[in-house]
Amino acid sequence: MKEWTKFALIVAVFIAAYYTPWDHPIIRQSGLEAFMMLQEYAREHVLTCLIPAFFIAGAIAVFVSQASVLKYFGAAANKILSYSVASVSGTVLAVCSCTVLPLFAGIYMRGAGIGPATAFLYSGPAINVLAIVLTAKVLGWKLGLARAVGAVAFSIIAGLLMAFIYRKDDASRTEGAIYMPDEDDKTRTLWQDSLYMLTMVLILVFAAWAKPAPGEGGLWAAIFAAKCYLTAALLITLAVMLMTWFTKEELVNWCDATWGFMKQIFPLLFAGVLVAGFLLGRPGYEALIPERFIVALVGGNSLWANLFASVSGALMYFATLTEVPILQGLIGSGMGQGPALALLLAGPALSLPSMITLAGIMGVRKTAVYCVIVVVLSTVTGMGYGWIVD
Repeated sequence: MKEWTKFALIVAVFIAAYYTPWDHPIIRQSGLEAFMMLQEYAREHVLTCLIPAFFIAGAIAVFVSQASVLKYFGAAANKILSYSVASVSGTVLAVCSCTVLPLFAGIYMRGAGIGPATAFLYSGPAINVLAIVLTAKVLGWKLGLARAVGAVAFSIIAGLLMAFIYRKDDASRTEGAIYMPDEDDKTRTLWQDSLYMLTMVLILVFAAWAKPAPGEGGLWAAIFAAKCYLTAALLITLAVMLMTWFTKEELVNWCDATWGFMKQIFPLLFAGVLVAGFLLGRPGYEALIPERFIVALVGGNSLWANLFASVSGALMYFATLTEVPILQGLIGSGMGQGPALALLLAGPALSLPSMITLAGIMGVRKTAVYCVIVVVLSTVTGMGYGWIVD
């Protein structure tokens, strides 16, 4: 961080501390909501989502060769293969907009092209199978189908647009890294590395397995009931792998890489959660911007209603699956079908905390362009869907 940036940050904090009217009940409630949201995030997401994601990102940085990343996700990789894999990754991961950040950072810093990397960044939280099924069940099959089709298409379109806009940056990154050879002194086979990575991904999946809706049974509920046992078994399996397949030096390098991602992402992410909580509060709790103002602005299917829904969704933080009951309440209060889809497409994939953190990973300009692409696509798709269903 440059010195003038540090100085500006210090000045901004001082001005906020000096002039914020904390004796005003709304400001005081907003401050409480900021820390309540931070506590909720720490309790529900850090241990079960973020920590496994950080270790996966560290493993990608240390054990996945740069040549392999460039082969499958680099700027010169086969477009059909790279975008196909990236666009459906959310069906496996089922993570939120913040949990996907360490994984995105891992493949992007390892040499993945900006296109496939951002396709993965969008699809991770957006293409959640249970969330799409729950959307269809609670909000109607039309909205569920539109969300599924829109999310897959968005991840590919957003990735292709980012790849086109920053094609020169991708070319320079690839040119500087393409000649790095694979390491020949690895002590493990390909299947061992694959099984090791798969085990960590399954730990993330089962540890973060969401609670089913009330009255809903079936396989999802059964897995949720057994998630602790499944996660414990996978942790034991991982421990055996680490003790038998890896050297001490490799494990130290893995922990160092994981710690590097945590130092980079955690502070920005927590700051973003505090800001989002102060402005918007938790679902069902008032903060600086009351929920009734948002509801009043997203009725009908106008350009403004869809744009406002997209921007609001992009700024709000949605934990996995929480967007569905929130949308149910908003639609019941008069929200239009088009703005509802716009919020569903922009909301799970973006949030104010994730934007702040992304800026530290790939820069402010690229983050801004990515956010604009998602908001514009969500707005246009919402208007089109609203026009069709109306």
